[in-house]
Amino acid sequence: MVAGSVIGLMLVLLALPASAQGGYFANWHDRVAKAQSEQPNWASPLVTTTPRLTQRVRYDQFWLTNNQGITTNIFDGGKGISLIPFSRVAVYFNLPPYLEHNDPAVRDGFGDVSFQLKYRLLSANAKNGDYILTLILKASVPTGSYSNGAPVALVAPAIGYGKGMGAFVVQGYLGAVLPTGDTGTLGRAVVWNNAFQYRIFRKLWPEAELNTVFYQDGPHDGQVQNFVTPGMMIGTIPLVGHTGLTFGGGFQIATSRYHTTNRNGIFSIRLSF
Repeated sequence: MVAGSVIGLMLVLLALPASAQGGYFANWHDRVAKAQSEQPNWASPLVTTTPRLTQRVRYDQFWLTNNQGITTNIFDGGKGISLIPFSRVAVYFNLPPYLEHNDPAVRDGFGDVSFQLKYRLLSANAKNGDYILTLILKASVPTGSYSNGAPVALVAPAIGYGKGMGAFVVQGYLGAVLPTGDTGTLGRAVVWNNAFQYRIFRKLWPEAELNTVFYQDGPHDGQVQNFVTPGMMIGTIPLVGHTGLTFGGGFQIATSRYHTTNRNGIFSIRLSF
């Protein structure tokens, strides 16, 4: 569904007359700057999906440790490029992550390609209330190798929200993960993430996140998994022209009795443009 929306958007842009295309792309940075000036200027959290519209390239690195103490290195973390083609819309194309298992019984391989579409319902910058409310639709297609991805496509509708109160910021994400088939094996899940951030010296964003998954149906039916994720983001640091750099890291700690991993390291780097 999201993939279709992204492809449809690109076809619409390509169908524009040459003169309209020239004006559209020539004014791209002005349009992006205006869209971002109408929303809060916060750092995106490590794990929680930000409700803000972003235009950037992002790379995440995860080091996960399962209950047997075996680590899995996840390269790219399912991130990629995001664009703001219209004032209220952002589209995301996420490259498949690569999973390296330190377990001879499990084969390494790529995960699934995923997409994301955001539509900003309400927003205001710091001078006008510092809040945002956004509809979010994520989807993935089963491109993973050696069972490193889902066997079917997944759809994840959600809502993102956020409010700034001076230097203190709360950003949240509430959504469902719905497989398009094989529900009895995969189950469904409700994901509720909240990030609590505090801005220091304009560029430092210490944060604490609560990352919670409620499982329904499938092998984990009725289970709840919760992590507390302390971390720090640094940026945005201006570079050349319209570009800027943000980076940071954190440590994910399981606080629920049920958990599949614990003491997970996270690193993230984002180049906005």
